[in-house]
Amino acid sequence: MIGTAGTPSGRTSRALGPGLGVSASGVGLIRRRRRRWIRRGTLGVTAVVVVAVGTASVIYAKLDGNITPDEAAAAELARYERERPTALVRDARNILVIGSDSRSGDDNGRYGRDSGTERSDTAILLHLAAGRRSATAVSIPRDLMVDVPDCRRPDGSRTEPMFAMFNYAFESGGSACSIRTLEQLTGIRIDHHIVVDFTGFKKMVDAVDGVRICLKEPIHDKAAKLRLPAGTVTLNGEQALGYVRARKSLGNGSDTDRMDRQQRFLAALVNKVRGNDVLLNPVKLYPVLDAATSALTTDPGLASLRGLYELVRGLRDIPTEQVQFLTVPRESYVYNANRDQLVEPEAERLFERLRADRPVAVTPDSGRAEGSGEPGSDASPAPTFRGNTAADDDCR
Repeated sequence: MIGTAGTPSGRTSRALGPGLGVSASGVGLIRRRRRRWIRRGTLGVTAVVVVAVGTASVIYAKLDGNITPDEAAAAELARYERERPTALVRDARNILVIGSDSRSGDDNGRYGRDSGTERSDTAILLHLAAGRRSATAVSIPRDLMVDVPDCRRPDGSRTEPMFAMFNYAFESGGSACSIRTLEQLTGIRIDHHIVVDFTGFKKMVDAVDGVRICLKEPIHDKAAKLRLPAGTVTLNGEQALGYVRARKSLGNGSDTDRMDRQQRFLAALVNKVRGNDVLLNPVKLYPVLDAATSALTTDPGLASLRGLYELVRGLRDIPTEQVQFLTVPRESYVYNANRDQLVEPEAERLFERLRADRPVAVTPDSGRAEGSGEPGSDASPAPTFRGNTAADDDCR
C-alpha cells in the first residue's frame, strides 16, 4: 500500500523511528537540537576566551606593576633640561644601565653592611642604533675620574661640584646625578635609564635556568664566595653575581679585567634570552619577564610593559655579531694608578660616533682605537675598539 507521501504505508516511521523522519515535526526537532549544540559550543568558546583574556589581564597587570618608576630622577633631570645634550638621531636610543651595590632590601645585606648609600657597581651605556641595526654596550669604569656636577641628595640638600670617581655621582645624587655626569662627559643624550640591584640580577639569571660560560682556570674567590672548576660551567644567579663582581682573585685584579668578564657574561646572557627555547616558550618566558620587571627601577617612560616592549621589540632582529660590548678607552690616572682617565682622542672619537649613530667596530685584539680620517666622515673607516660581540663564544 502506498501512503500519502508516496511511500509504503508505515515503513518510514518504523525505519527511522519517531521524530527522525522527514515530517515537519522531525525536521524541527533536529533544528532545535542543532541550535542548542551551537549555543552550548558558543558559550563554551566564549567562556574559554573570557578566562584567557582575564588571565592575560591579570598577568599583564602583575608584570606591569612590578616595575618601579624613578620619579625623583625624572623631576631632577627636568630641572636641568636646558643644559642637557640634544638627541641628534630621532630613532636611536641611549640607555644608561646601572648595577647598584645597595645592601638594603631582601638578601642584599649579605654582601656587606648597609651604610644607607649605594654606588654604581657597574655602569653601561647601551646605544641602540636607529632601525635597530646594531646594539653597542659601553662599560664606564666606576673609578674613572670625571667632573661631577652639583646634585640633589636623597635628603633634599645639594652636593658641591667636584672632580671625583664616576661612581661617586650615583652615591651622592642617584641615577639623575649619574646621567648628568655622563652627559657632561660624553655629550650624548641619555634617553632612558635602568637600575638593577644584586637580588634582581640573580633572579634574572635563575629565571633563564643559568648562563653558560667557559673558564680557562678554576676559580676560588673567598671574598666572592665563589668556587668553580675550569671548563664549561653553567652559573646560577648567586654564582653569576660572584663572577661579575669578583676582582682581586681573577685576572690581574683590575677593574678593566672585571669589566671584560662582565661584558662576556652579558653576551652569554643575551644569547640565552634570544634563544628560541626562551622567547618562544611561554612557560619559560613568563618567569623571565617576572624576574626582569621586578628587578628594575627605570625612568617613567620605561616603567611599563608597553614601554619596555617598544624598546626591545626590534632587538631580536639584530644579528648577533652586531650586539657589541666594549670599554670606553681608558688608562691609569696620571696622579693615582688605582684610578682611571680617558684616553684621547680615542674616547671622543667613540662618543662622537655614538652621538651621530655611526658604526662602531670592536675587536678582541686591539687595545685602542684605530683608523684614519675625520671621525664624522662617511668615507673614513669606522675606528676599532677593544671589545666583544654576542657572537663570540669562549665555549667553542
